[in-house]
Amino acid sequence: VFVPIAKYMGQGNADKLSAWFADNLEITVISTSNDSSRNQARQILKSFFDSYTPRSFEITHRAGRSNMKYALGTLNAGGEMFMVTIFVSYNKSGYRIQQLKIERIK
Repeated sequence: VFVPIAKYMGQGNADKLSAWFADNLEITVISTSNDSSRNQARQILKSFFDSYTPRSFEITHRAGRSNMKYALGTLNAGGEMFMVTIFVSYNKSGYRIQQLKIERIK
C-alpha cells in the first residue's frame, strides 16, 4: 500500500496522492493542522508542493496491524528535510489515508 503513496509523495503529485485519501482526513503541514475533506487536503498538499518541490521521498519505517498501518518517511523538498507520517486504515474500498503529517526536521 505504501509503494504508490511513496511514489506520488516523491513526485509531488497531489492529485494522484489524493486518490488514496479517505473522504475526511487529518492533514498537518508544518504545524498547521486541519480536519479536511479529500479536496481540501489535496489543495493543502498542492500548495505545499508548490512551495517545496520534492526531490526524493523514502519510507524509513512501517508498522501496523491488518486494518491499520502507518509509515514514517523522509521527504527532501525545496532544499529542506521533512518527516512524513502516514496513517492508513482499511475499509470496504481498500486502504485510505486517515492522517498525513509533514513536519520540518530541525
